[in-house]
Amino acid sequence: MRYGLVGYSGKMGQEVQKVFSEKGYELVVKVDEFGAIEEGKPDVIVDFSSPSAVPKTVELCRKYSAGLVIGTTALKEEHFQLLRELAKEVPVVQSYNFSIGVNVLLKFLADLSKVLSDWDVEIVEAHHMFKKDAPSGTAILLKNAVGREVPIHSLRLGGIPGDHVVVFGNVGEVIEIKHRAISRTVFALGALKAAEFVCGRKPGFYTFKDVLFGGE
Repeated sequence: MRYGLVGYSGKMGQEVQKVFSEKGYELVVKVDEFGAIEEGKPDVIVDFSSPSAVPKTVELCRKYSAGLVIGTTALKEEHFQLLRELAKEVPVVQSYNFSIGVNVLLKFLADLSKVLSDWDVEIVEAHHMFKKDAPSGTAILLKNAVGREVPIHSLRLGGIPGDHVVVFGNVGEVIEIKHRAISRTVFALGALKAAEFVCGRKPGFYTFKDVLFGGE
């Protein structure tokens, strides 16, 4: 597989390069805030950069007829509109979290919330001090899985890759469901799985749940 990487010089970009290179995949398009280096035709573009890069990313996907794996957070409706239009031409996998564990948790949480529909529930998320958006995209995914309005508390501390806790409680007991990302590598591994999913896939808008569970 040959791939392009938007945000290749950033921390997440470096993790993606490490994981993809271990599989022998070739980086042929590199993009960051200083410009683009294009050295071949990619099968897929991977983007974990910023919302402002989305138009350029979409442009590259069209130029090379490449699929897209995008994990950028803080996307607005205008960005989703661009991605949905692109998905008519190439396969697009979009998620706020490419951790396998988080996506298994989302599947479980939707069922649990139905059983605990009369319990109070709140979400606490913690990330490194450099993360710009709050609440995190993952916290929003968790809230959507719960299926009702849920208070979200955001912490920005030190170098935490990502902690999320969903707390259910009634007058007599408390249930806490927690996920901790130990390093950014977990997200790069998920991006790898999504990129392999995209190759040879028909055009469409997919989520990481589709990658893991086949659209269940």
